[in-house]
Amino acid sequence: MAQEARCLKAQLEEKEKEIAALKNKLAQLEKCHASGLELYEKVTPLTPLKAKTALSNEDIMRYSRQLLLPELGVQGQLNLSKTSVLIVGCGGLGCPLAQYLAAAGIGRLGLLDYDEVELSNLHRQVLHGEENQDQAKALSAANSVKRLNSTVECIPYHLQLSSENALQLIKQYDIVADCSDNVPTRYLVNDACVLSGKPLVSASALRMEGQLTVYNYCGGPCYRCLYPVPPPPETVTNCSDGGVLGVVPGIMGCFQALEVLKIASGQGSSCGQQLVMFDALDTRFRSIKLRPKQAGCAVCGENPSVSQLMDYEAFCGSAATDKCRKLNLLSKDQRITVQDYKSIMDNAEPHLLLDVRPPVEVDICHLPFSLNIPLSSLEERKSEHMQLLQERISQLKQQMEGDCRPPVYVICKLGNLSQKAVQVVEKMSGSEVDRITVKDISGGLMAWAKRIDPTFPQY
Repeated sequence: MAQEARCLKAQLEEKEKEIAALKNKLAQLEKCHASGLELYEKVTPLTPLKAKTALSNEDIMRYSRQLLLPELGVQGQLNLSKTSVLIVGCGGLGCPLAQYLAAAGIGRLGLLDYDEVELSNLHRQVLHGEENQDQAKALSAANSVKRLNSTVECIPYHLQLSSENALQLIKQYDIVADCSDNVPTRYLVNDACVLSGKPLVSASALRMEGQLTVYNYCGGPCYRCLYPVPPPPETVTNCSDGGVLGVVPGIMGCFQALEVLKIASGQGSSCGQQLVMFDALDTRFRSIKLRPKQAGCAVCGENPSVSQLMDYEAFCGSAATDKCRKLNLLSKDQRITVQDYKSIMDNAEPHLLLDVRPPVEVDICHLPFSLNIPLSSLEERKSEHMQLLQERISQLKQQMEGDCRPPVYVICKLGNLSQKAVQVVEKMSGSEVDRITVKDISGGLMAWAKRIDPTFPQY
């Protein structure tokens, strides 16, 4: 009876999710209709942009301040009006980029993003507002852009860029701007740009730092020339994991807009073989000269081995998403669920809860009975932390009967750092540490917030 009730409850929850998704889609379609925009959920052929031969009086008034620049002038403005730009990602980089391209008079903007607006986006993704939560980011960005400059053609794509649609889409645009936040998409966009012969203006931002490069431009290198092999997934950090100050992607998105406008107007970019690096802490920019295009490059070299798009998630060993990644480093018997841990708490079973997040995250939220030793301290075997850990294990052992191995449960935000910590602790040796049972709490504190305590903060 209880099992049947659980099954029916699960089915009801699934139906409620389906209804909520349908309501959300209906609301988006209604907003599209009201704004005169069509939200594309697949790639469709576009008609060529109509080339302007002269500026109207309204154009002259709108763009007058940049028309006065000798570097731009009337011809440069006309060049902008006949240029199309595809922005991959309407987040922290894509929002300021789209805003400034539209303001400057780019002819057509393709705005691509598979995600919806969340509250945690708003500190850096400045085209979206509180009222846009749960709305497709591509549509939210397009509506904002149209309010700024109704003469710019905006095409919102609410879809995941993939090997099946990337070439068809990118071929329809003159310039591509990569504003994604994951490695598989960077390789996918790069390869599609090389195969399509399109310049790629790429930027990234994390914590207090940013980078920008223009790839596949005027004989310069592509992304694969510099990074022929993707990094191990566990070494990659994104904004969801590492954080970012909102103004940093704002600055880098503006720099992307600058390079796109220089290319589109005919001035040309000086970043085709340079990596521009921004240090927000020191408010300092520096440029590093990159190695030239590589003859042995797999996609743009003399004898390329990549002639068509591939499975980039398999190639990189990670998902094409900017969400917090989930690692699987441990076996099933090395992990427990948050429900299991709640039972251990409720039964008052002696144990040690080890929180391995950095102190800055512990300050945001933590379980009050946990011991905080950051993963970095465990990896470096910092003496004060090792001594503290051994003392707590020794105290725990005194509470237990016989020769039972004291249980240590490791927790972090999502269960990624904690898995690494389990591996580190298991390799340690010492009078107490080598006589414990250590397990990871799967899903971490965010699983605790979702499944055990809905009042617990999520971040």
